Amino acid sequence: MPIENTFECLDIEMTEDRVLLVTLNRPHAANAFNTQMAWDLIHVFEQLSVEVENTLAVVVTGSGERAFCAGGDLKERNGMTETQWQSQHRVYERMARAVLACPIPTLGAINGAAYGGGCELACALDILYVADNAKFAQTEVKLGIIPGAGGTQTLPRAIGERRAKELILTGRAFSAMEALQWGLANEVLPQNELLPATLATARQIANNAPIAVRQALQSVRRGLQMSLADGLAFEIEAYNRTIPTHDRREGVLAFNEKRSPEFKGE
Repeated sequence: MPIENTFECLDIEMTEDRVLLVTLNRPHAANAFNTQMAWDLIHVFEQLSVEVENTLAVVVTGSGERAFCAGGDLKERNGMTETQWQSQHRVYERMARAVLACPIPTLGAINGAAYGGGCELACALDILYVADNAKFAQTEVKLGIIPGAGGTQTLPRAIGERRAKELILTGRAFSAMEALQWGLANEVLPQNELLPATLATARQIANNAPIAVRQALQSVRRGLQMSLADGLAFEIEAYNRTIPTHDRREGVLAFNEKRSPEFKGE
């Protein structure tokens, strides 16, 4: 069943190409996470994990032009007991796992500041297009905590161990161009071109064979956690799952008939 746009802290839109646009929608708070936004994201991404046929790509962005996501809402957290803090953080942990486990390609249109948990959410996505005014930071050590939604794992995998250590341990911000140079961002764009360009890439992905896209994505993600030999073996298992599909037969037939393929996701 389709995901309905009934969320308190998100705006959801499905395009004609079956690309799901997810907009973090707390502009008055720089789109910072509160508990409700985390639950909203959990609902969206956990549903995507069990209903992969309905959506072909996901684009995540923030409302406005100032911030993608400023991290955890510290006003909501002010005065929390240790038990309350840990309870809330378990929701954030579940949210991060849901995004990272999404079997459908995820793209970020990072429209502004991505600090703390916002940087972690960006790092959890597969492809990042970034506005030229965007900035990133893992500022948690300045608050007496550490990144706890995957940042100590995903940022080093994106930009390398030494650079990530520097950024996490200092908490300093870095620019869109630095994100591009270091390998976190795929492209830097003017604000008015950001979302159209991200959606265009998402549509390109959506036009390809859905099963092949999902298998290629899982092969890359999981293979990077393995030795080369194990990764190659996993790749072949993923490849073999595409052989009996209608889409594999249709892709080859369309190529030979010099026409666009009509993929069915089966």
